[in-house]
Amino acid sequence: MAKTAQRRTRRNADQDKTGQTGADPVDAMLDLVAAEGWRPVTLARIAEASGLSLADLYRQYGSKNDLLTAYARRIDAAMLAALGGGAVADTAEAAKDRLFEAVMARLDALAPRKPAIRALVRELPADPAALLCFLQGGLRRGIDWTLAAAGLEDPGLQGILRRKLLGLVYLDTLRVWLRDDSADLAATMAHLDRRLSRSIGLLRRRGFFSQLRDRFAQ
Repeated sequence: MAKTAQRRTRRNADQDKTGQTGADPVDAMLDLVAAEGWRPVTLARIAEASGLSLADLYRQYGSKNDLLTAYARRIDAAMLAALGGGAVADTAEAAKDRLFEAVMARLDALAPRKPAIRALVRELPADPAALLCFLQGGLRRGIDWTLAAAGLEDPGLQGILRRKLLGLVYLDTLRVWLRDDSADLAATMAHLDRRLSRSIGLLRRRGFFSQLRDRFAQ
């Protein structure tokens, strides 16, 4: 009891000095993952590194997967902020350029956390729950927003095909990016350009039902 009170008093004193509770939990998690990998990092250690109690951490995030999803949303937001607004021209070249800019904006946002990304790519396949969270809550949402930014979102079957194809292009480019430590990312950009050049026709192709709907609308 006395030790617990001493710890609480010390923590409150530290907060008074800094004016904040500590590091952001998502940043704390990524720091730990970069240093030790995904599996050894526990919620208790994330809370400690953040200067939070477990109860405080729980009120913000229910699991490590929630923290991972929150990081993925930050990448989406950074990509959209980097792209800005504006109409997208309805040509293959314009769509390809927009997708190129979007994917590179995502990679630029990931760059400060490259060691953690390497650890996640290496270890998530061994954690089915975390991998599913990444694929559904992270990658899928990110690809949807990337397609939207390029004017290529489609609620139908064609949208599903576009998501799968762009997801493959993105993951393949991510693999190259993880090995590319050059300042200009020339290898990454060249690889992405080639993949998009081969895929843009399929990415822009309109599905049968979309074409049929357009005909009836005329």
